[in-house]
Amino acid sequence: MRDISWLTSRPIAHRGYHDASRGCIENSQSAVQAAVDKGFAIEVDLQQSADDVPIVFHDDELDRLTFESGPVRQRSAAELTRIALRGTDDRLWTLDDLLAQVDGKAGLCIEIKSRFGRRPERAFIAAIAASLGRYSGPVAVKSFDPEMLALMREAAPDIPRGALGDGARDLKDWGHASRVERFALRHMLHSVRTRPSFVSYWVKDLPALAPTVLRKAFGLPLIAWTVRTPDDLARARAFADQIVFEGFDPDAAPSS
Repeated sequence: MRDISWLTSRPIAHRGYHDASRGCIENSQSAVQAAVDKGFAIEVDLQQSADDVPIVFHDDELDRLTFESGPVRQRSAAELTRIALRGTDDRLWTLDDLLAQVDGKAGLCIEIKSRFGRRPERAFIAAIAASLGRYSGPVAVKSFDPEMLALMREAAPDIPRGALGDGARDLKDWGHASRVERFALRHMLHSVRTRPSFVSYWVKDLPALAPTVLRKAFGLPLIAWTVRTPDDLARARAFADQIVFEGFDPDAAPSS
């Protein structure tokens, strides 16, 4: 397993160090470069193209951040990388493009987006594993979906895996999951099978039993997401080892 000490050494910029007011959109080349320039680690998201290429983008749909509409998964990588992000010169880009730009200058914590079993994901995971296998910089993956973590464990056991979680109570967010499945997700009961290297949990749901046990009993680093307010920061400092942050400069935040 690759080293993960970098995960707790520097704050992690949520979808890059972005600020739409200055034309720097989340998950963009500009946001990633801004994080590198500030010396932050970087969190980004990966969506699956129609031809199984990992695309750096958060939403399932194109509508919010581009002038296009419809599902990301219905377009090829060649089509997607021609699409501009609203109000910028940046375009959607691939995982390989991201790795080439960062080139080991910052830690990368990559969230693998999932539709929770609605389509086999093996080709998508294989593509991610192949790209990360060629990359020598500090990198880790994470996902809410245990199947994504299990497939990554199978395809690239040396790449650190993070279990993402929250209270998993809201039917609006977890409507596709049964009550039993939400219980299992909330308590990270998949950990025996997925063997996470770290845990990333919603800051507003901390403290919580599962991440606390994994941190205290098994020594897994606990990352709090997404820290946006002074109250969030105080909670994260009390219960977690590092933060995924957005909307402020943690280096300028008061220490207590």
